Amino acid sequence: MAGLSTPHQSAQPTTFAAAVLTDDNRIIVAVIAAVAVAALLVAGVLVRQVLAAGEGTDSMKKIAEAVQEGANAYLGRQLRTLGVFAVVVFFLLLLLPADDWNQRAGRSVFFLIGAGFSAATGYIGMWLAVRSNVRVAAAAREATPAQGEPEKDLTTVSHKAMKIAFRTGGVVGMFTVGLGLLGASCVVLVYAADAPKVLEGFGLGAALIAMFMRVGGGIFTKAADVGADLVGKVEQGIPEDDPRNAATIADNVGDNVGDCAGMAADLFESYAVTLVAALILGKAAFGNDGLAFPLLVPAIGVVTAMIGIFAVAPRRSDRSGMSAINRGFFVSAVISLALVAVAVYTYLPSTYAGLTGVTDAAIRGKDGDPRILALVAVGIGILLAAVIQQLTGYFTETTRRPVRDIGKTSLTGPATVVLAGISIGLESAVYTALLIGLGVYGAFLLGGTSIMLALFAVALAGTGLLTTVGVIVAMDTFGPVSDNAQGIAEMSGDVEGAGAQVLTNLDAVGNTTKAITKGIAIATAVLAASALFGSYRDAITTGASDVGAKLSGPGAPMTLIMDISQPNNLVGLIAGAAVVFLFSGLAINAVSRSAGSVVFEVRRQFREHPGIMDYTEKPEYGRVVDICTKDALRELATPGLLAVMAPIFIGFTLGVGALGAYLAGAIGAGTLMAVFLANSGGAWDNAKKLVEDGHHGGKGSEAHAATVIGDTVGDPFKDTAGPAINPLLKVMNLVSLLIAPAVIKFSYGDDKSVGVRILIAILALIVIVGSVYVSKRRGIAVGDDEESAERVAAEPADPAVVS
Repeated sequence: MAGLSTPHQSAQPTTFAAAVLTDDNRIIVAVIAAVAVAALLVAGVLVRQVLAAGEGTDSMKKIAEAVQEGANAYLGRQLRTLGVFAVVVFFLLLLLPADDWNQRAGRSVFFLIGAGFSAATGYIGMWLAVRSNVRVAAAAREATPAQGEPEKDLTTVSHKAMKIAFRTGGVVGMFTVGLGLLGASCVVLVYAADAPKVLEGFGLGAALIAMFMRVGGGIFTKAADVGADLVGKVEQGIPEDDPRNAATIADNVGDNVGDCAGMAADLFESYAVTLVAALILGKAAFGNDGLAFPLLVPAIGVVTAMIGIFAVAPRRSDRSGMSAINRGFFVSAVISLALVAVAVYTYLPSTYAGLTGVTDAAIRGKDGDPRILALVAVGIGILLAAVIQQLTGYFTETTRRPVRDIGKTSLTGPATVVLAGISIGLESAVYTALLIGLGVYGAFLLGGTSIMLALFAVALAGTGLLTTVGVIVAMDTFGPVSDNAQGIAEMSGDVEGAGAQVLTNLDAVGNTTKAITKGIAIATAVLAASALFGSYRDAITTGASDVGAKLSGPGAPMTLIMDISQPNNLVGLIAGAAVVFLFSGLAINAVSRSAGSVVFEVRRQFREHPGIMDYTEKPEYGRVVDICTKDALRELATPGLLAVMAPIFIGFTLGVGALGAYLAGAIGAGTLMAVFLANSGGAWDNAKKLVEDGHHGGKGSEAHAATVIGDTVGDPFKDTAGPAINPLLKVMNLVSLLIAPAVIKFSYGDDKSVGVRILIAILALIVIVGSVYVSKRRGIAVGDDEESAERVAAEPADPAVVS
């Protein structure tokens, strides 16, 4: 066992016994809980508005019903699978150290609540999206008048369709902020000063389920999308959503279980985990006020999200739908900052000495005004969201130079398209990472000489970014709803001419909003992970203070936390970065395997049923849905086990210092990798749209085929591996936070046991190696010949997903 031998340095442990939830704060938290309930009520109003819209023709309704059945079947099976996993983790959490059994039980119970809320957010997002898509298509259809009718006003029609799509996203946004804030508020009301410890379970539940939904949904959607594009567009030369392509229904199902359900769960867990970190650090830095103020900021965000969602009302003067969405976002952000300023100067004292329940002498004796720290930190988070929105838009919008440059490279073939997209992704990752880094460092500097205040400022920057989450989720859901609407319109054949163009324009805006929300989601992940890293540091000091000997003598934990001159810490740093690469590779490879199966199946259907091309035979859509469902659920385990077991292996093998370095390596590599994957994929997708709109040869040209291949490469980048890194970072941080006391317990003092550490490390390593080995043993696609493909096609399909 390496990792526990360095010179002695003492560290001042932190204790929070003095922090309590005062009666005044209890009232404030109760009001915040009421605001959360109000968000859920607003969501109900928006649902009624969306469902009141018309559903179009019978053909459109039938296609929408097929998508609904496929999405419900997949998500139902996924949640049943994850339910078993959640029960196992519930009991494992009971075994981890805590101050008393009340904390242990609360942590486990709220783990299930966090998991349930995360799953509910994802499910609700999917449930409404599969009902909204046909309504958006029906609204766009009004742009094409029937024979004898006068020409319709395209601007009015486009605005109506856009409003339906965006308010669908608004429902998901309201559920995200409402459930996140309600869960955190209830924990604080019930557990008071013990709330931060219990919230670790709440955050872990949200993060774990989000990661599984993000990975599983991402594999499903991109396997279907890649398979549909390669066979339909490239080989058969038919449009993307042509009803003759057997993968089209699966592709539309995938948009909902991946982009809607997966991303909604992802942003919910970002919301929950940021609140966890803010409350843990707020309790230490601001004492009694730290148990309520971190909830007050996102509560303001709930109110401004409502304003922002309703502010997205397109105008005739708007250049595109993106102008209206940007307006809603910035209205929400500006009002949030103004209301936070009012709350800060109303709620917080003017001096650090005025903070009650703070035991850190450095904080109590600090000069300055805590209100300025709080306001500037929150402002940094809001500003960061706004700047990242613009930066991501620059690299992914069809009207900007980077995407247009990719379009030009399509004239020389797919290789140059792929190279240009990778280049844009790598470059944009640097700028975004620097922005996020500057945001984190700027917030950190606000703490001055107090490390705890500095870390709390980082967490407050995260809560500032959360004030925009309601609008961000609405922006994200807008994308797949618009994409699905275009798919339903094309498959039904009932939306032509001006109506089809309305949907094409909305889809292009949706591609940009999805890329932007991924960029902001990455920023929330980094801020949450950085704040959790501070919580991990705190867990080491408080855990170590339980036994006096643990902070004296060789190998003191705080000496080791980030001393990179220690070889074990350097190994931990490299391991953290390496896990991000392995996780991404596993996710992309899973899409490759599943997409190969889809390609073989769609080719088989075209070969064995030639009547499909002249519409005399109908494709077997359910076959492809079944393949994607089975593959996505089969591939879930390996990335999930890697995220949970890798920190356990590092911690019990190399020690708490190396585990801290591991988290730092994962945050650094994860930030760059996630932005690179998201922006490359988004740029490739919109470059394809650019060519389809008539540039560089238009549809059916060699340039179009080149951009389709680029988009195919980018699909698992932007919709599977890239977004899944967000919950990966937070799962690993929370697991590290939960196991830190156990690592210290078996590394120092009377309970020190090298044997227990070896045993736990070996078990974790066996799980990691075994799951990766099983994953790698699966072949790429189903085989290399037609016979193997036919054998898979002959397997009985699951009736639960074949309609």
